[in-house]
Amino acid sequence: MSGSDLGRLQDVAAGLRPRWTAAKPLPRLFCLTDPDRTPDPEALAAGLPAGTGLIFRAFGAADAPERGRRLAGIAAERGLLLLAGADPDLALAMGAAGLHLPERDRDRMPELRRAHPAWVLTCAAHSLAAAAEAARLGADAVLVSPVFASRSPSAGAPLGVDAFTAIVGATAAPVYALGGVTAETANRLIDSGAAGLAGIEGFNRL
Repeated sequence: MSGSDLGRLQDVAAGLRPRWTAAKPLPRLFCLTDPDRTPDPEALAAGLPAGTGLIFRAFGAADAPERGRRLAGIAAERGLLLLAGADPDLALAMGAAGLHLPERDRDRMPELRRAHPAWVLTCAAHSLAAAAEAARLGADAVLVSPVFASRSPSAGAPLGVDAFTAIVGATAAPVYALGGVTAETANRLIDSGAAGLAGIEGFNRL
């Protein structure tokens, strides 16, 4: 993604009209890392604009705590909201501001909320039922995917704007659009009620 494309995404994100008000301050853009598609997360983080959310997904990598601490330093310098993916021990080790849970782990939300009330807790969801349940369990925000066709090997059929908008309306928490969200597709989400936009691979081409 070029700098001009990122600027267009920022403009669209700034123009969104979220259906739900977040209990904690949240960014309009979330970037997620992936060992295969974002091989240099430190360089990625260093190029993100201030105020962006960054979700470090290490998938059990041995160097995750060390790399996470480096990311925490960059996040502090650049004013990024840094979350760890899936692993609360990693979040603690790297000094993250919170945790992003995969859909299958959403039932852990209440215990994590009790243990870490200051954390920002987000959760992935791939259906209306999963998004609504994540919100009921206390997620500060839900990342719903795939909204558009995605190059992710694990992505299912795209939900489309209408289904995504319906999910936003039925989910009592801020909802972010993930999956195929680009400078070209983002404008279609202006009236969806989304709280923000999220991406993986695209942010690696800043």
